[in-house]
Amino acid sequence: MKTRLVIFDLDGTLLNTIGDLAACCDYVLARRGLPQHSYEEYCHFVGNGVTRLVERALPESMRDPETVAAVRADFVAYYTEHIDCHTKPYDGIPELLATLAERGVKLAVASNKFQAGTEKLVSKFFPQLHFAAVMGQMPDRPLKPDPRVIYEILDQVGASKAETLYVGDSGIDMDAARAAGVFSIGATWGFRSVEELKEHGADCLAIHPGEIIDCLKSDA
Repeated sequence: MKTRLVIFDLDGTLLNTIGDLAACCDYVLARRGLPQHSYEEYCHFVGNGVTRLVERALPESMRDPETVAAVRADFVAYYTEHIDCHTKPYDGIPELLATLAERGVKLAVASNKFQAGTEKLVSKFFPQLHFAAVMGQMPDRPLKPDPRVIYEILDQVGASKAETLYVGDSGIDMDAARAAGVFSIGATWGFRSVEELKEHGADCLAIHPGEIIDCLKSDA
């Protein structure tokens, strides 16, 4: 069955956002006199939403709900204003998205980033493209690897599981795709390792965004 829809994770898949995430989190930590972290550490802190990012960045002794909530609020406020200072698309992503659109394949984003941030980055970096759905973290929507966001996109777009590919850079993404019953492509240029993608059952690995074109299914 022909591929009609490709769903992308955002951070680590379409956009390299780690510079802004790290800088903003470090800023909030530094204001409280707390230790900061390396980019490599942040690559493992991100992926499960802002709350988990903050929990992982804080010292273990400060991970009580009240402190996490306060630091989270500070982070979201600062990050929202500095969300695109260092962020940029990965090499080959603009060309990939343009090619998919030219072929009539619908595009969607399923992210664990908060909804407003997800929408802001997509509109900022891909203004010339139409996305059939852009879905981030919402209070009534569980985070990936729960597959609900994928189901919501399928319903909104009107595509079947068999007509859909999911592209992401983490085990969380591969787990979400498997739970939803859609074909998964591991983006090896992102934040997590090839080993993690394999361990979580990626159906295919892409070394460069252009290779995703080869995974498209035809009617034949």
